[in-house]
Amino acid sequence: MSNHLKFYINGAWVDPVTPRKLDVINPATEEPFTAISIGSAVDVDRAVAAARAAFPKYSQTSKAERVALVKRIVACYRARMEDIAQAVSAEMGAPIAMARDSQAAAGLAHLESTLKALEAFEFEEGRGSTRIVREGIGVVGLITPWNWPLNQIACKVAPAIAAGCTMVLKPSEVAPITGIIFSEVMHEAGVPAGVYNMVNGDGPSVGSVMSAHPGIDMMSFTGSTRAGILVAKAAADTVKRVAQELGGKSPNIILRDADLAWSVTKGVQSCFNNSGQSCNSPTRMLVPRELQADALAIAKRSAEAHKVGDPRLEGTNLGPVVSEVQFNKIQALIESGIKEGATLVTGGTGRPEGLNRGYYVRPTVFGDVRPEMTIAREEIFGPVLSIMPYDSEEQAIEIANDTPYGLSANVESKDIEHARHVARQLRAGQVKINYPAWDTFAPFGGYKQSGNGREYADWGIHDFLEVKAIIGYGA
Repeated sequence: MSNHLKFYINGAWVDPVTPRKLDVINPATEEPFTAISIGSAVDVDRAVAAARAAFPKYSQTSKAERVALVKRIVACYRARMEDIAQAVSAEMGAPIAMARDSQAAAGLAHLESTLKALEAFEFEEGRGSTRIVREGIGVVGLITPWNWPLNQIACKVAPAIAAGCTMVLKPSEVAPITGIIFSEVMHEAGVPAGVYNMVNGDGPSVGSVMSAHPGIDMMSFTGSTRAGILVAKAAADTVKRVAQELGGKSPNIILRDADLAWSVTKGVQSCFNNSGQSCNSPTRMLVPRELQADALAIAKRSAEAHKVGDPRLEGTNLGPVVSEVQFNKIQALIESGIKEGATLVTGGTGRPEGLNRGYYVRPTVFGDVRPEMTIAREEIFGPVLSIMPYDSEEQAIEIANDTPYGLSANVESKDIEHARHVARQLRAGQVKINYPAWDTFAPFGGYKQSGNGREYADWGIHDFLEVKAIIGYGA
């Protein structure tokens, strides 16, 4: 029996108090493929009450008990990998190979890295006669986005479980089915009743209620900066902690001593990954002015090599964007780039040739982009790359930092010391040198309007802990 119209509260699948349905749209077809229930304040109250009732006992469990629980979650998640991949492909348009190898795999990677971090984590230490104790903050509200649904669910739920917290999760209503499957995983793994709860819904009906709820001690939110501000404002009256991973407009500095062909090609691929729908996507490529013509030619070839189409077909590497709202926003931003005088190298407005249905965007590259242009300032969240020329290294760093965001940045150089020198000057939470492998033990989070707090492995566990000093405890 499908649980799509149910919520997971206090260890059981339950109906909403007031039935209200929302269609879930497949962006490749523009048609509904299932429906979910939209929750209300009463459903949130039920979930929070279950989490609060479970917290006293669960917060006192031993590290060994939590390690065993996370191991069971890992095993159950691994058994559902194909179900998860099929769901994420249907709900947000990820090509099936990418849904398996990146989307579903990301959730597993975070569960496994959090498990390893938990096994090594020290929750107590002595300082003279004082005992420092790190304990779960309480009931946490988790709001996750549609673009990397399993990545964000796992890198919030796993550390919260590890820290001894109980929780209420609201997955994105745009891509909610993976959240339902994840809840089935938690049930199958034997998570104690009330420790993990899930209520589907939209921002006004569920998200804002959670943020303001006096029974929730902390909010962890991933999404747009606009929505993150609303969460923080709603949370302020109850002085709850708020962790936010928000927007980005990440720079990618290709230094003069880099391998231009390799760096530009990798930059295009990284920008277009997940149809450009990643908050840390390197959307501003900075190249030496005298090399821009060569960079544009390389970028054009790379962009046009992307196969756009049906995400169910093997070989597709660029699926649709997630919704009509996103499609229209991206079209407007591409049009703004043309109107403001950027050079359209390839792509442009409209769907790719031969695709008349589905939210498909033409892989687009702009050159001669100036820092004041809209496409250089606003987060596009689509397969659109802005190539920006610079004259000096100092100017490149200035342009890179000239943004209200600070989530991620990239630097390419054949000289590692040169790259390190530039990386230290960039105001971003993560700086990648020469496209390294993904590191789930590196802290992930942003400067400025890209948020606060850090996720991944032990960094995530720390975010869900309070620090208590027991003075006079004894050596």
